[in-house]
Amino acid sequence: MSEAAAESATNARPHWWQRIGPGLVTACVVIGPGSILSSSNLGAKDGYSMIWVVLISVFFMLIYTSLGAKLGTVTEESTCTLLAKMVGRPLTILIGCGVFFISAAYQFGNNIGVHSALESYTDFKYGIVIFNAISLAFLFGFKNLYKLVERLMSIFVALMLASFAINLFFAKPNLLEMAEGVIPGYGSDGLDSILNLSLLGLVGTTFVISAAFYQSYLARFKGWKVQDLKDGRIDSVISVTIMALITIMIMSTAAAVLRGKELSGVSDVGNALQPLFGDKGQILFCIGLFSAAYSSFIVNSMIGGFILSDSLGLGGTPQDKWTRILTAAVLLTGMFVGLYVIQSGTKPVVAIVAAQAVTVVAAPLAAGALLLLTSSKKVMGEHRNGIGMNILASIGFVLLLGMAWYIASEKVLPQIQKMRGASTAMIQVEPVETKLALQNWN
Repeated sequence: MSEAAAESATNARPHWWQRIGPGLVTACVVIGPGSILSSSNLGAKDGYSMIWVVLISVFFMLIYTSLGAKLGTVTEESTCTLLAKMVGRPLTILIGCGVFFISAAYQFGNNIGVHSALESYTDFKYGIVIFNAISLAFLFGFKNLYKLVERLMSIFVALMLASFAINLFFAKPNLLEMAEGVIPGYGSDGLDSILNLSLLGLVGTTFVISAAFYQSYLARFKGWKVQDLKDGRIDSVISVTIMALITIMIMSTAAAVLRGKELSGVSDVGNALQPLFGDKGQILFCIGLFSAAYSSFIVNSMIGGFILSDSLGLGGTPQDKWTRILTAAVLLTGMFVGLYVIQSGTKPVVAIVAAQAVTVVAAPLAAGALLLLTSSKKVMGEHRNGIGMNILASIGFVLLLGMAWYIASEKVLPQIQKMRGASTAMIQVEPVETKLALQNWN
């Protein structure tokens, strides 16, 4: 081989599939037990008619993951460092604390997802302790943490795609109705279904702004530079395509075989599939559920730990001590809350309501920060957002505000009122019970 040929071979760029990765990690955190349950419930209730909602959700997720990837590719400093310089450290810390609390509060759902996948085949109730221990070993035992996570997520994505696709094949969905579901309002209640505010809940399971925000960190960990901007765009498209495919497959499977069923948890979905597809169908679903739960399990904790550490100025890379310590804090919080739920059989309502309340504030702030940074000529130079991108991102921001309003009015406030009512009832009942107890004692 000539010297020129050898140099050309050395400088040749890797294949496109070797140049992607951050988007796969993001897809894994978005497709978790919560999104599987929401998609299954919607398919069981409304059939294929809400596929268009998934497409809108992933479109805006594409917009914001693209912003995150571009920010991480063009800039050399970490995202929260840039943000602190632009808007000040206090607001940056508020975003970091919000993202951390959301990750920690919802981490128990990933633990319950892993437990649900395992409980069909074992009576051992402490499997999540083992998997948290494995995650902690990964976290503190590997120097190149990003490379390990990227490879693991590639495997989990493949398992999810294969297991949910095979289940969909056996479900024999109505392809015509699936195609009609792409059109808003077609085959359902028309305009009423389009204006249904509860659809904002489904949008929220796919349009996850904290994951898009974290994309800027993943792009930096991948080592992308300005010349890799095209790779970032391809990576974002692949990630949202995977999100859409998996969500639509789950929804369509439920529409085909679970129509009219009430599904209160992800384990209900697997149990409902067993009589239809046999043990193999349930096994396939559990493989997909485990992959979704455990992949989200790892990455969700990293999002909370890394962003909080960076917002506090303690470092934002896998090599920094505090990113790993705070990631471990998210893991352990989720594990202990998960164990409480498994043992008691009750949901930690206060934690869920608190997380929802924080989401109302933190999600729009994180989206606004991402939009602000990528629109700044000082930060991005010639690669700042164009008018078209800013318009689309602004529409997505308004959608996030709508989701925040929906969560506050339909989820948080009703639960707070219910808890207040329960507390008042206890206060009123307690003196009577005390009096009766004293009479019995005498």
